[in-house]
Amino acid sequence: MSTKPRAPTPDLEFDTVGGGTWRLSDQRPGNFTMIVAYRGLHCPICKSYLRELDRLQDEFGKRGVETVVVSTDDRERAEQAKKDWELDNLTVGYAMSIDKAREWGLFISTSRGKTSAGIEEPALFNEPGLFLVRPDGTLYASNIVTMPFTRPRFKDVLAALDVIIEKDYPARGEA
Repeated sequence: MSTKPRAPTPDLEFDTVGGGTWRLSDQRPGNFTMIVAYRGLHCPICKSYLRELDRLQDEFGKRGVETVVVSTDDRERAEQAKKDWELDNLTVGYAMSIDKAREWGLFISTSRGKTSAGIEEPALFNEPGLFLVRPDGTLYASNIVTMPFTRPRFKDVLAALDVIIEKDYPARGEA
């Protein structure tokens, strides 16, 4: 993403499991919207990662953080992930386009066949990213990785949010 902290993010819109359309421009969080891009149903690390977020959803809400997760998976795969991974508290989006994923700076990978979970990878799919967006639509922080490993742990994100909110810590990296 060419967007730097303190600058407006690209628009983002996608359909969600269970119906409806999620739009970044419609969000009105107390402090941040947290967008978590995950690799898709084929990723066993995404399963444990998003299950952790699902368990901590209330803690993010207490800090004024609205969360959404999204991938380039189609509706059927996203529905299966939400059900099989027991993501009862998360809004799960789907069918983010590859172009939109690239616009947000996400890395794109090609299929290597079946994963360790025995699920076929899509021909193209996004790698993980986490974005904190201020209520005014500007980027506060991002974490973008090239593979399923090295993502921030959500308990660490919560601890960081406590400091950020308490001290009104400014976004960094805009220079």
